[in-house]
Amino acid sequence: MTAVEPAAELVVTDLTVGGMTCAACVRRVEKKLGKLAGVTAAVNLATGLARVSHPADVAPESLVAAVEQAGYRAALPVREDEADSAADGEEAGSRRERERLTVTALLAVPVLVLSMVPALQFRDWQWLCFVLAAPVATWSAWPFHVRALRGLRHSTATMDTLVSLGTVASFTWSAYALFLGGAGGPGMRMSFTLLPSASDGRAHLYLEAAVSVPLFVLTGRFLEGRARRGTGAALRALAELAAKKVTVRDELGERSIPIERLRVGQTFVVRPGERVATDGRVARGTSAVDLSLVTGESEPVEVGPGSALTGGAVNAGGLLLVTATAVGADTRLARITRLVTEAQAGKARAQRLADAVAGVFVPVVLTLAVTVLGFWLGAGADPQAALTACVAVLVVACPCALGLATPTALMAATGRGAQLGVLVRGPQTLEALQRVDTVVLDKTGTLTSGQMAVARVTALPGALGQQALVRLAGAVEQGSEHPIGGAVTAYARRTGDAGPLPDVTDFAAVPGHGVSGRVDGLLVQVGAPDGRLPHELATALTAAEAAAHTPVLVRVDGRAEALIAVGDVLRPGSYRAVDRLRRLGIRPVLATGDRAAPAEAVAAALGIKEVHARCTPEGKAALVRELRRGGARVAVVGDGVNDAAALAGADLGIAMGHGADVAIGAADLTLARGDIEALVDAVRLARRTLATIRANLAWAFGYNVVTVPLAMVGMLDPMVAAAAMSASSVLVVANSLRLRGTRGGPHGTRGTRGGRAVVR
Repeated sequence: MTAVEPAAELVVTDLTVGGMTCAACVRRVEKKLGKLAGVTAAVNLATGLARVSHPADVAPESLVAAVEQAGYRAALPVREDEADSAADGEEAGSRRERERLTVTALLAVPVLVLSMVPALQFRDWQWLCFVLAAPVATWSAWPFHVRALRGLRHSTATMDTLVSLGTVASFTWSAYALFLGGAGGPGMRMSFTLLPSASDGRAHLYLEAAVSVPLFVLTGRFLEGRARRGTGAALRALAELAAKKVTVRDELGERSIPIERLRVGQTFVVRPGERVATDGRVARGTSAVDLSLVTGESEPVEVGPGSALTGGAVNAGGLLLVTATAVGADTRLARITRLVTEAQAGKARAQRLADAVAGVFVPVVLTLAVTVLGFWLGAGADPQAALTACVAVLVVACPCALGLATPTALMAATGRGAQLGVLVRGPQTLEALQRVDTVVLDKTGTLTSGQMAVARVTALPGALGQQALVRLAGAVEQGSEHPIGGAVTAYARRTGDAGPLPDVTDFAAVPGHGVSGRVDGLLVQVGAPDGRLPHELATALTAAEAAAHTPVLVRVDGRAEALIAVGDVLRPGSYRAVDRLRRLGIRPVLATGDRAAPAEAVAAALGIKEVHARCTPEGKAALVRELRRGGARVAVVGDGVNDAAALAGADLGIAMGHGADVAIGAADLTLARGDIEALVDAVRLARRTLATIRANLAWAFGYNVVTVPLAMVGMLDPMVAAAAMSASSVLVVANSLRLRGTRGGPHGTRGTRGGRAVVR
């Protein structure tokens, strides 16, 4: 038997690719990289990034060399300490583009005006236009000429080839007409029409085409570049949340150090108004932190000793001492940024088709242009009319829109999703999400808080009052280690307004029964209900048991005074989220490992009809398989280790951002703000994104299908063709930018059914 060689380990390397201008460039770079053994690549025109999967023995430098052999610039990603200089270089490049466009406009506009308005044509006006047009056709269009020649050396043609040929043909014909064709004589006049007209036998100038093509293409690419940078604004905003310096406190006192020198376990200071430098846990102090820019949570979150903090959050209250728990690439902010970047590197299925078409688009257009020129001349048409049709075909064809249709929409959508607390792994996630018709929801930690809390307090009327009774119970429960006691104490501290809870004497705990102690001279007993209860408390006991809550009876000096219902409570917004999912045509299914009583209570409160209780991890996975066999397209939402198998087996796995790492790792989509309403935002964003991509591709294909034949039959002036080509790309990017305005749903609800109490 022959031994089977183990498969080579694959690694992923990101490359920055420069010089790409259209989808044909994308196709060429991918094909060139794909010729290397074991290498596959996905190139994104909008971001200028190539994500390359290659064997570990293929050096990244070999990838860079392959891209450069294709005629493009390539570089490995910049390090953090080089990011500022890279940003400066990008800004300088944008400034040079703006300067080139400004000079081009100053030179081209007089040529356009004189060529289009015969009444303004003075003696020898054509020579002034020639002098103004010469630098436009050479210096302004120089980047197009250089890239076209570079492509020619590598036996390829791109959008720049079309622009360069159109400009050169128009300017060369005009120069011939001026010097040899009789158009340079004094008193020469030239009419202008947007549609073709019969030739009057005189030489015609095409200087307006020679300047309008570079002018409109430069304008379109400048606007397109600004729009592209706008689609990536959310990702840049995330990067800007990362701190550059941090104030650490140790035995040497306080000092400011670069964030790169901070280590796990060190304590750092966060003053009011400052950003939290990295992930950590509060060691001292209380405050409210604003997480809106990190997770999309709209309201500040109260934190105190032991609370977890996310790097990038803003301290809106008091001074905090925080112990670092993660630094650098291990922080939550870094993971969010990484997820968004990876999502933007992917390609939707429709975009792969568009790239395949774009790969042969330019050669086909060149063939059509030559064919049109030959046909018109062969049919006996005037050479000027034949040249007009040929140049119009070269200029109007636009593969740029094909290449931008998906990546710009994806950049805008993933960036907006990050702002809404929705992190997707790629376009496949959005495609799957917009097709989902059934969502399996976990109960604990997803629809509910996952922590014991007071759901309802019922107190008998009397001299003490409900708040005083809660404080007495909370004071006694301070000595208890039971989760129920902790919930009662936390509730008492949160609702009380008379300062710290009172001291307790004679404290005693009886396992299985409760605790007791003296508070302010009163004997307070807190434990399981027993014996006969007053009517109000007996009714509250029945309601608590129906809701699967744990009832806690409070006795003062032997008399039953209050009943506290403790249990896992619904997250604010769960009812509204489930209702909105139904309105979107998605069927909610509750699957939990908990007992039937609490599961049915939650389902009844949320209006969920299908409930599966006591589900093991294997049972949840089996439920998902059964639903999929029945034709449902299933998404699973969960947050724990027990949800990982179901998440991996669903059409789409969705993890809560606060959940276990194994759940997040198995999921395709993460709800960073830990709010189930973010799922509704994700569905709406996915549907709108896919609709935008379809509209972009329909426009990109439809535009070329309509305009190229019009140019072939001579019904498009080259100047109009140049304007239309530039506008097509700008329209695609502008349509994608509309996704940045996608509004998220309410991040909380009001009223009895969406509040903290599950059952009234």
